[in-house]
Amino acid sequence: MYNLKSICMFLAKKIIKLMTLLVAVCALTFLLMEKSPIDPIKAYVGADLSVTQSQREEIEKHWGLDKPPLERFALWFKSICEGDLGTSMIYRRPVIDVISEKFIASLALMVVAWTISGVLGFIMGVVSGVNEGKLIDKIIKGYCYVLISTPTFWLGILLIMIFSVKLKLFPIGLGVPIGVVASEVTLKSLAKHIILPALTLSVLGVANICLHTREKVIEITNSDYIVFAKARGESKKSIILNHVIKNVALPAITLQFLSFSELFAGTIFAEQVFSYPGLGQATVDAGIKGDFPLLMGIVIISLIFVFTGNLIADVLYRFIDPRVREGSIE
Repeated sequence: MYNLKSICMFLAKKIIKLMTLLVAVCALTFLLMEKSPIDPIKAYVGADLSVTQSQREEIEKHWGLDKPPLERFALWFKSICEGDLGTSMIYRRPVIDVISEKFIASLALMVVAWTISGVLGFIMGVVSGVNEGKLIDKIIKGYCYVLISTPTFWLGILLIMIFSVKLKLFPIGLGVPIGVVASEVTLKSLAKHIILPALTLSVLGVANICLHTREKVIEITNSDYIVFAKARGESKKSIILNHVIKNVALPAITLQFLSFSELFAGTIFAEQVFSYPGLGQATVDAGIKGDFPLLMGIVIISLIFVFTGNLIADVLYRFIDPRVREGSIE
């Protein structure tokens, strides 16, 4: 078992790593926004040609855009340390409120897609691995290779054309029906709007889990203790349930938590295609319109989200795998 000191050292290293990543990513994001050709003032006022030069200067002063870049970054970083993410230039609301609202919508989408992709990928990987070289194995491998090379936006558009335009089974986009107040939105309506974007993400997320699980299953089935189990007269079903699945489950779960970054990146494209009002769409809007406070807030939240997934995967591997349990947590 791990002692308290080793656990504290492990958590301290992770926290230091997170803080370092946050500073580095925020600085890089700020630098990229500074080099961007997008004029945040022009994006702020939109197509309003009546805005005078003095009004532009007032807007710059209000948002602090009249200050030198390093001073603006230092002021923003100071407010972040005080727990204030600022105010969004697009939504004219506190960034934390915008992110909270958008993240809940995205989280529902990601949880559904993450669960489906994990379960399907694991099942397909086991089926493919125990039938190595057979027709079903070749079909599953080919399917996964096609998925890996399929862009998220292309699959989303294809699903819209088939299930929304042709078959009219699902709405074309958005998160809720147009013209319906929030209090009247039903769970059934929310489910209908989330199915296609979730299906887009889950179908693409299957490939990595499936192929990784397949390789681990093949490795396990060719191991000495499986050969011994066969020689002992154990049935194929018993070997799969008692030996293969138990040994391949942990690596699959670990990989599933490590897929948080890919899932978040895919969400950005899926939400754009389906006009789904989540954090991914807000990220694109913030980048295109030069909304510095919102974009930096999203960067922080997304980094913490991905880092949490990696941390859970690391903890699961270290605390469950008996080969690591006896070693140091460091």
